[in-house]
Amino acid sequence: MTYRRAAIPAVVGGLLLTALLWWAGASESALRLQGATDVLGAQAAADLERWLAPWSYDPPASSQLGAAVGGIGDTFQSDSSRYLSLYSTALQIRFAAVFVFFVPGALLLVRRLPPVRGRLTAALLAVWAWGLVAGTLAVTVSAPWLIASQGHGSYRFLPQLAGVISSGRQVLVATALVAAVATVLAARVTAKGAGPLPQEIVPARAARLAATAGTAVIALSLVVLSYQSVAATLQTAFSGGGLLSEPGDLLRQWLLLGAWAGPAGTPLGDWLLYRAIDVLLLAVVWWALRLLPGLLTRATVPALAVGAVCATVLGLLTSQVLRMLVDGTRLRWDLYLAADFGGGVPAALTWGLLAGATIAVTLRVTVARTETTETTETTDPSDTTKGSEAPASGQNT
Repeated sequence: MTYRRAAIPAVVGGLLLTALLWWAGASESALRLQGATDVLGAQAAADLERWLAPWSYDPPASSQLGAAVGGIGDTFQSDSSRYLSLYSTALQIRFAAVFVFFVPGALLLVRRLPPVRGRLTAALLAVWAWGLVAGTLAVTVSAPWLIASQGHGSYRFLPQLAGVISSGRQVLVATALVAAVATVLAARVTAKGAGPLPQEIVPARAARLAATAGTAVIALSLVVLSYQSVAATLQTAFSGGGLLSEPGDLLRQWLLLGAWAGPAGTPLGDWLLYRAIDVLLLAVVWWALRLLPGLLTRATVPALAVGAVCATVLGLLTSQVLRMLVDGTRLRWDLYLAADFGGGVPAALTWGLLAGATIAVTLRVTVARTETTETTETTDPSDTTKGSEAPASGQNT
């Protein structure tokens, strides 16, 4: 598929994702009404309001510095208006960044993974996962402005940055899915008449080996770094002073795909159940990475990297749904169970890119060795055989 055909669905999906997030943020104030509380319940309305707040133009109380204090002077009111303006700027950057980050990734996915027969589900899931990544990156780049608008940006800046990055992810899960459906449907329309779309031919052994290498990279974070003692060391090992002190929370945000400890104080059956969910996460990632090279029209490094990120995000969502189901059997079903839904995307981006690069290198090396072996085995040795047999034939005559 050409760039022109792939750009149309990518832009459509980016515009729809941005519009849905804006609409969700604009609906946040309605949850404070008495009618919403009566219908949803006080706790559910408060949870939804907290989820929608990162996308709302209504500033938090910390940004309304002069709203509750009257008669102090015009200077204080002027400072308050500047903070409110800074908050609006942060939201403008956030919504613009959602579109800017979504379009290139969706363009690459639609071009290398066109939603035609045999690829439709894979393309839908990949674009959905990329929508979560685009929203997370948008929250990240706009976080400094949002922190500064609260009037205490110099206090524990890195922990504040980690907290802002982890916000708003629950809304992204739903809005990114809707945007992915629109992107795939538009891509199916633009793919008509594009001619036959090639499919990368990858040896099964090379695909399995590459998927195993990529999954090992993901397991390094999920199994090794996410272990409680290792994670605690990672969070407390770096210290310093000034604005960039205490980076532990931020490092955990971008490096850890989970958190687990030994079964001490926990029933062994429950501990094994949650570890089985982690194993299933790795199995989902391995299966997606196993199929990825063969689904692409061309297994380039950018396509493999973005695909590996999407595979990691899908594995996380699968494990989080299972955790919600397991917790729902023990606790009362509530929005509280979905509090962590959509989390871990920053770490999925970090390790997914590394896994994609590992897959690309493994595929190239394995395929090159396979071709060399096949060339050696199919070399015709007839000239040497004939030269050695000629004297014997002459003696017989």
